[in-house]
Amino acid sequence: MAERIVPHFHNDPGVAVIDIGAREFMCVGALPPFDHPHVFLDMGEGSEIICPYCSTLYRHDPALDAHAARPAACALPQPAAA
Repeated sequence: MAERIVPHFHNDPGVAVIDIGAREFMCVGALPPFDHPHVFLDMGEGSEIICPYCSTLYRHDPALDAHAARPAACALPQPAAA
């Protein structure tokens, strides 16, 4: 079983940049049913990455929680624990 839940983010609002608290995450593009294939992105030691599907620029902000985003609407809620 997974040790942690990978944060998921989307750009349904269509903003140019999304600041996030994670360096490893999933981009889903827009909210379902208009999402693109869910891609795992890893910034490594960098501070930003562009999604190859939707061209959203994600920037790491260490002041944010790993599952938080700015704008806040771009963070998908974590699934409930089983």
